[in-house]
Amino acid sequence: MSNNNLYSKCYAFAIRIVKAYQHLSTDKKEFILSKQLLKSGTSIGANVAEANGGISTADFSSKVSIAYKESLETKYWLSLLKDTGYLDATIADSMMKDADELSKILFSILKTTRINPKV
Repeated sequence: MSNNNLYSKCYAFAIRIVKAYQHLSTDKKEFILSKQLLKSGTSIGANVAEANGGISTADFSSKVSIAYKESLETKYWLSLLKDTGYLDATIADSMMKDADELSKILFSILKTTRINPKV
């Protein structure tokens, strides 16, 4: 998978996150958990963008690692918002599926760059 494709997926996911935040803060009047979701969910793509500009394999791997951790955190907030009734289960599950896909892609990249640093 090319990094541009990953970047596009992360960007599209970040748009969904921003829209979820807007819904949660405007319609549900939920500000604390939704802000955490906004931060972690948009950070995935930001770190992928930084990774694409990495000056070394270690720099690239470090940014991908952060993006991976942010994707795991995002899944946590999505689960919590779903289980507390702030997010509709269908929407939360769909977003969770997207976050899980990003997590798997990022972890795969990490395995490749950590095992074969010349990538």
